[in-house]
Amino acid sequence: MTLTTPGRRATAAREGAETPHALRAPKPRLSGRTALIGAAIGAAVVAVLVAIDVFAPHLFSARLPNRLQDGLTLSLSVLFEALPFVILGVLLSIVVQVWLPAGVIERILPKRGWARRAVLSLLGMLIPVCECGNVPFARGLMMRGLGPAEALTFLMAAPIVNPIVILTTHAAFGFDGGILVARLVGGYLVANLIGWVYSRHPDPDALLTARFRDTCEVVVHEEGSGVRRSLAQFLIELRAVMPALIVGSALAGAVQVLVPRDVLLAIGSNPLLSVVAMIALAISVAICSNIDSFFALSFASTFSPGAIVAFLLVGPLVDIKMMALLRTTFTARTLAGIVGIVILFGFALGIGVNVFA
Repeated sequence: MTLTTPGRRATAAREGAETPHALRAPKPRLSGRTALIGAAIGAAVVAVLVAIDVFAPHLFSARLPNRLQDGLTLSLSVLFEALPFVILGVLLSIVVQVWLPAGVIERILPKRGWARRAVLSLLGMLIPVCECGNVPFARGLMMRGLGPAEALTFLMAAPIVNPIVILTTHAAFGFDGGILVARLVGGYLVANLIGWVYSRHPDPDALLTARFRDTCEVVVHEEGSGVRRSLAQFLIELRAVMPALIVGSALAGAVQVLVPRDVLLAIGSNPLLSVVAMIALAISVAICSNIDSFFALSFASTFSPGAIVAFLLVGPLVDIKMMALLRTTFTARTLAGIVGIVILFGFALGIGVNVFA
């Protein structure tokens, strides 16, 4: 049986479906909610920091105003670090969605599902975009025919097999401790594992948010010249991912000022707890995969090689910022499953590296 996804409906529509003129771009339902979330995050961070100053001042050496300033600086740094890659990803999405001839992707990729996913998991080698930019690009791929499981395979592998990531990881660690090889092999395997798991889902459309499905329908029936459609797609994608990026950046900054770094460093020498600590750190700091190796290098003398590998695997796939971006496209239930698989796989890989390294 052939599964119907927004992407396949898009391909079918371009091959002859009538254009309903009544369709309009989906309303920006997230704007008000995003503002409320941002305000709530800010209020919660201030409340927690004040409570810590009152009840447990010994946990932090810096004063409250300094920590607030640090949180704002970290949030803005995450945002501005990711923004160029998000825009590049949107532009690549437009190329795929508007300018790529119909049927090209289907003709290039293998027919068998596992082979398609295996090829897609290597696509990131050709696209030097970090994890943030991969989300709009994957959205464009789904609009042009890819299923959710195939897009997820690309999304999970691309931040690891990215050529810039490979070069920076080698520059930081070389081949010491098997960190580079473990990161590449682990990223490829977990991406294909997630792709296989969600390829078994009986209803692929149920993996996607209603808003993204609506966007697919609008884009499919968009009329006008290529330039007009490109501009419309650019605005649609930015409106979808920018609120999530802002909220994700705010969360990343908040977590970093609320979690005492000394607590994580204190358990760095334990082979088991060090892996857990670095996974938690990877999720919270939200550093771009193009440069996270140099950040991890600063922990290499304190944490085990397996903990470093777990950090380098989990961070690019499910850090706070990436989860916010993925939520623009995938349902909360789907996202929870992805996060669970990545964390468990990262933990198992980290323990394995500690045992055999």
